[in-house]
Amino acid sequence: MIRVGGDLNYPPYEFINEQGEPDGYNTELTLAIAEVMGMQVEIELGHWQQMRRRLLDGELDVLQGAVFSPERARWFAFSPPHALINHSLFARKGEAANVSLADLAGREVIVQRDSIMHEQLSRLAPDALAVPVDTHSDALRLLASGRHDFALVANLPGLYLGRELELSNLAPVGHPFPPHRYGYMVTKGNEALLARFSEGLAILKNTGRQQALYDKWLGPLESPGLPWKKIGLAAALVSLLLLLGLAAIMIWNRTLRREVDRRSRELERQQQQLLQADKMASLGILVSGVAHEINNPSGLLLLNLPVLKEAYQDAEEILEAHYHSHGDFYLGGLPYSRMRDEIPAMLDDMLTSADRIRRIVDDLRDFARQGPGELNETVDLNAVVATAIRLVDTSIRKASHHFEVSYGEGLPPFRGNGQRIEQVVINLIVNACQALTGPEQGIRVSTRYLAGSRELCLEVRDQGRGIAPEHLSRLRDPFFTTKREQGGIGLGLAVSSGIVQEHGGRLEYDSTPGQGTTATLTLPALKGNQSDHQ
Repeated sequence: MIRVGGDLNYPPYEFINEQGEPDGYNTELTLAIAEVMGMQVEIELGHWQQMRRRLLDGELDVLQGAVFSPERARWFAFSPPHALINHSLFARKGEAANVSLADLAGREVIVQRDSIMHEQLSRLAPDALAVPVDTHSDALRLLASGRHDFALVANLPGLYLGRELELSNLAPVGHPFPPHRYGYMVTKGNEALLARFSEGLAILKNTGRQQALYDKWLGPLESPGLPWKKIGLAAALVSLLLLLGLAAIMIWNRTLRREVDRRSRELERQQQQLLQADKMASLGILVSGVAHEINNPSGLLLLNLPVLKEAYQDAEEILEAHYHSHGDFYLGGLPYSRMRDEIPAMLDDMLTSADRIRRIVDDLRDFARQGPGELNETVDLNAVVATAIRLVDTSIRKASHHFEVSYGEGLPPFRGNGQRIEQVVINLIVNACQALTGPEQGIRVSTRYLAGSRELCLEVRDQGRGIAPEHLSRLRDPFFTTKREQGGIGLGLAVSSGIVQEHGGRLEYDSTPGQGTTATLTLPALKGNQSDHQ
């Protein structure tokens, strides 16, 4: 019998239902994995800190819902994530808005004891005054009663419990941390059991059963009425996941299955590879599902925001007359004298953001679309590079404060497959971001036409750590990587080299350790004078 533990008050992921039995998304997922893998499991839910201690003491075999962190990885091993958890700062309505980590200095923040947010708050906001409690419900009730300043809780459980407990005076006011990977956790040395759960999870994902459970428990809270800020966060998450590359998904899935069967002695390495493969498999689900879910509300925003703006302009004369006749008054909880200047700017910002969401989703859908692979398109290199940069914009901004791009003027097109070359450009830019050791180092991307050889040239130059001479010749080898500890699998450049060779081009690297690397992509231009294509 495999002993599985979880949190008793973390709905809709895991909780004790009205019949006193374990319930929720995590619980049903565990039972489904046990069914397909032929395992017998016993699920027990309790306070999170007690469950974590019992796992360390060997009284439990696995926790069915835990967030990965580098600190926890010293004692625990993690499965591929079966969900992504967002955490939010909640406050009493009207008391705060758009709160960041810097705003927490000297403020009292309620947080679940020994949770990932307790760890993150202590590390990233040491000046905040943490108030530990046992459960999310305790945190929200305490805040709603008028005590302390904020509650830092998981977003969906916070919304779920706020609705169930009828805490109508609370609202999310900030998202200070990126999404966290959420999956199964075991103690170090128990990776064999974890591999069985990971394999069962992969089977459920490939058959669509995991997605059905996800939609059943989490879809109703995620889909209706999403604010535009949450839509923007989801779009940024999808863009980040795209960096993994669609080509590596199928290759690595097949390779992983062979490695699990043949090389049981390398369980830890296989676990890291399975985590990477799961990220890429999740990308396919997000591309097909999230693009549609995002386009619907963003389309509604683009349709209704201009109408709201015109309506406000029509009402502005009446509001001004009332203001001059009766003095200042409250509008939306704030003085009209302030809101009359802020509302037009807020509507413009919302309209701009909704339009940007639509552009990102369109780029995402074009990149993720599985085309036939023929090399018969007439492709504009500058357009491909611009799309790739938009898709990796989040990674670029996190990696460097000095990103430059220079487009050659009047470049002739080339014959090939724009989607596949776009994949190559994304790999090169992502590698450049990962090579930097600090945000003060820069990245420069440039395109130009080489008239002498009638070739198009793309250069991606970074000021990062560089590549050792003995590694340069192996960059195109499948599964060779110097970033194995960070989850690298060594397929990006190998796949990119194959794509470039199919197009009759070259992919070359020049690097000096400690000074940076230059990746140069050359492709044959279509015949004809350069001016013919301008």
